[in-house]
Amino acid sequence: MRIEPGSAWSVRIGDLWEFRGIFYFLVWRDLKVRYRQTVFGAVWAVLQPLSLMLVFALFAGRFLHAPSQGVPYYLFAYAALVPWTLLSQALTNSSESLIRDKNLVSKVFFPRVLLPAASAVSFVFDYLVAAALLIVMAAFSDVHPDVGALFWFPVLSLMLFALAVAVAVWLSALNVMYRDVRYAVPLIAQVWLFASPIAYPITAVPEAWRNVYALNPMVGIVTSFRDAALGIGDPASSYLGISALVTAGLLVSGMLYFRRVDRLFADVI
Repeated sequence: MRIEPGSAWSVRIGDLWEFRGIFYFLVWRDLKVRYRQTVFGAVWAVLQPLSLMLVFALFAGRFLHAPSQGVPYYLFAYAALVPWTLLSQALTNSSESLIRDKNLVSKVFFPRVLLPAASAVSFVFDYLVAAALLIVMAAFSDVHPDVGALFWFPVLSLMLFALAVAVAVWLSALNVMYRDVRYAVPLIAQVWLFASPIAYPITAVPEAWRNVYALNPMVGIVTSFRDAALGIGDPASSYLGISALVTAGLLVSGMLYFRRVDRLFADVI
């Protein structure tokens, strides 16, 4: 194979496909490292959303009486925490992916964007486990979504994965260039959590501000995911369309920026 420099602002999709074997290996490696020598194993996949659900159910649901659109509040919160947990994990773990694998970055040639992308995608297993528990919890609570709404899950999952990869690519590249990013990531995660309709419905936001609020891409994804899972609304909302456009913009711009600074990684990492 002949290696040639490309344009700094180009994204070589063909390269990503050519190195797909490495991508699969990186995803599998991250999964094995995460659960190696753990006592509870896959249980850790649901501990984070369950813990947050209990906190929200106690303070927001019981004490503040936050609306839950006619379903039990703990179910209302958990349904939103399933997609949020995937994004949160990608945000906090993928930002360090290039630094963790600095030996690969500096010594081996391959599309380095595969490192943050694989780190984000490796949390799909946790997402599926948490989603399976949501189905059990909904059945136990006698909450049954419309069968038609279930067809939205693949679409919403793909949008969520795309957003997770976009965030991972942006933060991993910025973290190499500016080490302040590692300190900002926990703050970003906390602010993003409360800026998304997880502990409260989107109807709590004044109607005049909802389209602006929906520029947060998690608004449409979380709202539609919860509506589909619990059968409490139409997943095909205008907020989902806004989320799709913002997610696409973040993914494309992230890939372009990553490609732009990629050639500097080996020198500054």
